[in-house]
Amino acid sequence: MFAKQLSAYREFSLAHAAVIISFLIVTLLLYSPSEAGAAQNRSSQMMDIEKTSQRIRDHLIKLTVAIGERSVRLPENLDRTANYIESFYHDIGLSVRREPYEYDGMTVVNVVSGIIFGTQPKNRFLIGAHYDSVMGTVGADDNASAIAVQLETARQLKALVGREELDLAVKFVSFALEEPPVYGTRYMGSRVYAKKARNENEQIDGMICLEMVGYACYERGCQGYPFPLMFFGYPKQGNFIGIVGNSKSKNFTQSLVTVFSKNSELPVVKLTVPLNGRILPAVRLSDHASFWDQGFYAVMITDSAFYRNPYYHTAFDTMEKLDYRFMAELVESLMMFFRSFRK
Repeated sequence: MFAKQLSAYREFSLAHAAVIISFLIVTLLLYSPSEAGAAQNRSSQMMDIEKTSQRIRDHLIKLTVAIGERSVRLPENLDRTANYIESFYHDIGLSVRREPYEYDGMTVVNVVSGIIFGTQPKNRFLIGAHYDSVMGTVGADDNASAIAVQLETARQLKALVGREELDLAVKFVSFALEEPPVYGTRYMGSRVYAKKARNENEQIDGMICLEMVGYACYERGCQGYPFPLMFFGYPKQGNFIGIVGNSKSKNFTQSLVTVFSKNSELPVVKLTVPLNGRILPAVRLSDHASFWDQGFYAVMITDSAFYRNPYYHTAFDTMEKLDYRFMAELVESLMMFFRSFRK
């Protein structure tokens, strides 16, 4: 009796093992090397996004906690911020220079760096962001978020030098002053730079202004719009990045939107305005308008500022309110755009 049970058990075990082995063989055949590679790439990309998120957070700690308020009433903090940006570029192996100018008895600086692929690239872009904050705030979203994205985009582009052949040059300009009481005057860092660029006939095929890029909201109705855009069917959730261009820049705007749309992790919404945005003043409230007014192609990339972020220009605009994955995905979208200029 026992022998018969043992024999039956062996037959069952062998049959069971055969089924398992067959399943494993079929699985291996179906799970092709290309799919395995895709899974590895997705995993690697997720790790890169997490790393970028942490680096952006580190920048926010330095800019908003260690330095703090970066307004004209604290010129020493403006200088500390310029030093931090300059040191970052040196640390990743880029040349950097200060372009000083005078405002109200003090010297402030635009900080300029850049990356060139090859010898005579045809496509030349500028990424700009202001590093000052409004008085009484540490300006996490406005505008430390943009400086952090600017720096991490530079880091990733620099890592491609010698590895990828791109027909590309990118200049990074961190503008000294944008906030009141300087806003709208000739002392804005972007106005100083854009006027100089026009006078020197600098080739700028597109200026990308990063303005408040760190705040996201996911509840329906949390996203607002200026009149009359609230009637145009734009999203009610603030989980997207906005790209705003003028009529002259519509092709440049669309080229960015086309590439950004390939990043499924960061929805993108565009807006094109006539007359350099003068009929919709809210869309002029940053450094891109300085370049529009000098005739350059330019866009503002933004989380939409006070139409989404309730802490705009208050002491509550602090780093714990920000979405670091959101910002890391913006770096990814920018890199996708720049890597599209292959030789």
